[in-house]
Amino acid sequence: MIVRDHFRAMGTEIEVLAAPAAAGALPAVRREFERLEALLSRFRPESELSRLNRDGQIEAGHDLAAVVTLALEARERTGGLFDPTVHDAVVAAGYDRTFDDLPADGPAGATARCGGAVEIVGRRIRLAPGVRIDLGGIGKGYAADRARDLLAGHGACLVNAGGDLAATGSWPVGVDGGPTLELTDAALATSGRDRRRWQRGGEERHHLIDPRTGRPAAVELVRATVVAPTAVEAEVLATAAFLGAELGDVPRVLVHADGSIVLAGSLA
Repeated sequence: MIVRDHFRAMGTEIEVLAAPAAAGALPAVRREFERLEALLSRFRPESELSRLNRDGQIEAGHDLAAVVTLALEARERTGGLFDPTVHDAVVAAGYDRTFDDLPADGPAGATARCGGAVEIVGRRIRLAPGVRIDLGGIGKGYAADRARDLLAGHGACLVNAGGDLAATGSWPVGVDGGPTLELTDAALATSGRDRRRWQRGGEERHHLIDPRTGRPAAVELVRATVVAPTAVEAEVLATAAFLGAELGDVPRVLVHADGSIVLAGSLA
């Protein structure tokens, strides 16, 4: 028997499955997602992230400083393929409001540069002039990991934050368009161009920016799914895999435009 909770946060559907002993902790999970969304959302003008993007620097709270630090470390490790400074490129592509409010078409925007400088000293975050950051994906992974931590002392749990999964215990997880994996004390994330799509200037766009071009990635892959110890790490590596990174033994499922599926890393 398991207990469930389902709610909407961070622009996506959240589902929590857990052992019965965790029932009393489910409200805390919901509150944690709501708290982190209030801090990390680029769509909320009063959020810490929005204040940072508006003012150029901020004495950040623990969570914003932690997520920005994780994002900058990920940019370094992936050679820039994962880049939190894609904010203006995402907006230029047309994703300038919540996806639910996004018009189906509109004028094409200019290409924006990525790779801007961000400095963190203690909890003081400073952005170089003209630099703004977007923590949508990694923030969602961070929240999934936090939720797993809140539930971990109560037995097995699975947190699904719009496809970012974090689990304790073993859970069968079906990969969209691919195999069913046994996710054991691990996390999983998928990056793809087949979900959040729209048009600008009659051209199809999606939300996954290639920092090398500042435009929605023009790649042959449709989706990349990666398993990692944390949802933050899975989110980072899924983005890198989608953009063509070679990840060695990292377990991943790659779905190509022709429908073919490649199991790579330790799944091969």
